Amino acid sequence: TEMTPDELAAAQVLDMFEPHERPVAIENIRRVFEEGAEVSMEMNYVSRSGRETPMLVGGALVACNGDRYVFGMGISIAKRRDKERQLMLSERALHAASNGIVITRCVGRDSIIEYVNPAFERIAGYSAEESLGRDPRFMTAPEFDVHERSQVRLAVAERRPVNVVFRNRRKNGELFWNDLRITPVRDEHGEVTHFIGILQDVTALKERTAHLEHEVNHDPLTGLANRTLLWDRLDHAVHLANRHHTMVAAVLIDLDNFKTINDTFGHEAGDAVLKVVARRLQAAVRESDTVARMSGDEFVLVLVDQPSVRFTLRMVERLRRSMTMPVAFGGNEIPVGASLGVALYPHDGLSPAELVRSADMAMYHAKGNGGGVHFFSPEMRSADEKRAALARGIRSALDHDELFLLFQPRMDARSGKVRGFEALLRWRHPEHGVMLPASFLTEAEETGQMVEIGSWVLDQACAFLQQLRQLGYTGLPVSVNVSHREYSQHGFIAGLSARMTRHGLPPGSLEIEIPEADLIRNPGLGRDLSSQLREAGVALSLDEFGKGISDLNFLQQLSVRQVKLSKAAVRDITRDGRGSLAKTLIDIGHNLELAVVGEAVENEAQVEFLKSHGCDQLQGQWFSEPLAADAVHRMLDQRYHAQ
Repeated sequence: TEMTPDELAAAQVLDMFEPHERPVAIENIRRVFEEGAEVSMEMNYVSRSGRETPMLVGGALVACNGDRYVFGMGISIAKRRDKERQLMLSERALHAASNGIVITRCVGRDSIIEYVNPAFERIAGYSAEESLGRDPRFMTAPEFDVHERSQVRLAVAERRPVNVVFRNRRKNGELFWNDLRITPVRDEHGEVTHFIGILQDVTALKERTAHLEHEVNHDPLTGLANRTLLWDRLDHAVHLANRHHTMVAAVLIDLDNFKTINDTFGHEAGDAVLKVVARRLQAAVRESDTVARMSGDEFVLVLVDQPSVRFTLRMVERLRRSMTMPVAFGGNEIPVGASLGVALYPHDGLSPAELVRSADMAMYHAKGNGGGVHFFSPEMRSADEKRAALARGIRSALDHDELFLLFQPRMDARSGKVRGFEALLRWRHPEHGVMLPASFLTEAEETGQMVEIGSWVLDQACAFLQQLRQLGYTGLPVSVNVSHREYSQHGFIAGLSARMTRHGLPPGSLEIEIPEADLIRNPGLGRDLSSQLREAGVALSLDEFGKGISDLNFLQQLSVRQVKLSKAAVRDITRDGRGSLAKTLIDIGHNLELAVVGEAVENEAQVEFLKSHGCDQLQGQWFSEPLAADAVHRMLDQRYHAQ
């Protein structure tokens, strides 16, 4: 308790309990006195110095000299709590694994399922409730792969590991190729009591192997016409329309939020959505029309022999309605939406290229107005010209020093001291004023100017770091956001090393900030990048932690300095009042032995919540808006002078 005997003699028992635990303690003491019950409860005892110790306390009734007393004692359960946290981490890791995991108990010749993870449910189509207590053979497709199944039976009987590839049947009756690795689990006596099976759906790989050569004119994923066949069909349609004085409609369809679908549900789900969309589009048009997949999530339709604009409108409306139903995948209902742009020959273009370009402009107009269907109009051409002007303006911004950096401090959650800065890009546009990155970086990505902008940002950030060190402010790292287009470039790491050497920066002073989802999307590149950054003395910071699907096994393989909570997790603290996502992410970060940063902190409720749950650093408008370099110097001087 860190209290003297005199202090203890004057202390009130209930003061030793946290306020929210006192009602339970009072009720338990009452039960001891009034019912003679022996009771126990868990509590967190906070000593005078602030040290928190989880305790199991109990009490019983004792009679002495005619009076009745509660005799209480407590033991520390800190070690038990640590073990519970480790078990919870293990369980979360199993749940986060992208491969299916099934654990079975040996019961004679059978293996009874005791655990399956969400990935197993997604792959097999069976929920955990439908799987537990059954032998995994309930998914067997007995007419296939007899030899491989006999290998599994023999290995299980002999209690040894085995790896096979065979076909199983999903709940919906669909066959899938299963790469299954089974490993025995032994108890303390060396006896095999359980098996753990790791299964991977390799159906797509088997199909690619079986079909090494696909038709040259069709998309391998959806079976639709590809770009080559599209241009041929469109050219033919325009030629016939010109001869017979009819109309041709080109419809360009771009799926809404397709990147979010991939990040949230996985790329298998994204592929499933594309295939379902392809089937729906084909079902909504005539045999004479063409449905093509232009690129990733972009489709083009060629609707021939259009007698009137009203007829085209009805066909396009049928297309739009076919896109509104969600797609079921792995137990999830995935919402699907699309933006449709329509252009008509000969009104909106006289050649196939002009027609598709006009449909593309209409689609971008639809996307910019929240989706739906838009027909091309001449006004859209001016919007397209504005985008081209923006691309030219970015080139001019680089040439005329219109870009500049601001720096937002990261604060220590406990001491309030500045622990580092994040470099934030701005554009001082000669006509539109100061522009945020969201208004021009997408265009820079599409035009390939992002690499040059990123190089400039890194140069400026290193120069800022050098200035701080010359002024005597060391140990304040600066983080820079880097896109996939930048860090996947050849020579990116060498360029970082050269900059640090040129500016005299020690290892760890520069941080590269990358969204978690970007690294998980390409694990091989993520591991290589992490290793190379560590060797170059550049720290890796994981941005938007918890925004999508996390793979804890993968994250443990990376050399990461810190994770930054997703902005949505921080916003939810004040939205739902519980902040359960933020709390969970903080615990996971600490279990991975990483520093946790809460960014986009805008109010006191968020500050207090993040502090109380152990967040290490905080960043946001509540503490400071992004500052120019000279303002950073003044802020540090004032803080240093005040100390």
